[in-house]
Amino acid sequence: MDYTMKKLAAAMFIAGLSLAGTAQAQTAEDVKVGFAGPMTGAQAHYGKDFQNGVVLAVEDFNATKPVIGGKPVRIVLDSADDQADPRTGTTVAQKLVDDNVKGMLGHFNSGTTIPASRIYANAGIPEIAMATAPEYTTQGYKTAFRMMTSDTQQGSVAGEFAVKTLKMKKIAIVDDRTAYGQGLADQFEKAAKASGATIVDREYANDKAVDFKAILTKIKSLNPDLVYYGGADSQAGPMVKQMKTLGLRAPLMAGEMVKTDTFLKIAGRQPTARWRRWLVCRSMKCRVARLTLRSTRRGSTKTCKRIHRTRTTAQWPCSLQ
Repeated sequence: MDYTMKKLAAAMFIAGLSLAGTAQAQTAEDVKVGFAGPMTGAQAHYGKDFQNGVVLAVEDFNATKPVIGGKPVRIVLDSADDQADPRTGTTVAQKLVDDNVKGMLGHFNSGTTIPASRIYANAGIPEIAMATAPEYTTQGYKTAFRMMTSDTQQGSVAGEFAVKTLKMKKIAIVDDRTAYGQGLADQFEKAAKASGATIVDREYANDKAVDFKAILTKIKSLNPDLVYYGGADSQAGPMVKQMKTLGLRAPLMAGEMVKTDTFLKIAGRQPTARWRRWLVCRSMKCRVARLTLRSTRRGSTKTCKRIHRTRTTAQWPCSLQ
């Protein structure tokens, strides 16, 4: 994530500021640019990765000795912690406006970005945010820009992929009720239904929850092929652990906020290589996986291992690496 943030931040400065020329031997004028994200709390790792990329981009950009209107300038970052909280986000936004920032990088979460965007728009300050909720840019503010795709695209692609490629027919959906999590889950559900899947259950939690046993027990009774989660890694990790504890065999699918080292650490020890192969191949209706499962049930672990060992990756129906 850190590398991606660095590239995104660098691209933002190139696209967002009209700068040209070489600085002369005169004192550079400071141009203040705001930054906001979750720097404390359960989502602090997202904010710190984001900030690290922006800081690096600022340093690299300042090293080019930028010029605006014929005068040398130096970008100065004014950072703030919005704690991934909408109310704190609006307070932070007003502070940055009062600090006279000329542009805004952030916020990270859709839930903080959307209410804060009105404050920046009223002040005429351009904002480039990580928010993925469609509502952020459909409000009509000319100052609002996003640096990655919206949930409309991500959720719809994921929903279609789950059904048409992974062949999942019965799906349970859980979201954290944030603008990001609910929006992503809504788009996933819409695409999954359109692709022919049945949504056997739709459950809700919140972005502070860590106990999902009641929800997962209900979902287990419905025997879904897949559980889709709209939310962050700090909830997805405990959810996966509890799915294992309850014996819920359906795999978990989620959005980009779960693709982190933090998720892997919270989720705990992963299955063995042989079991991972079965999980992947089962979803692809792999004949070899069916033979493997049958062999395992008969107690023939040697047969199971032999089947996998004698077949190269290219011979597997799934794209197993």
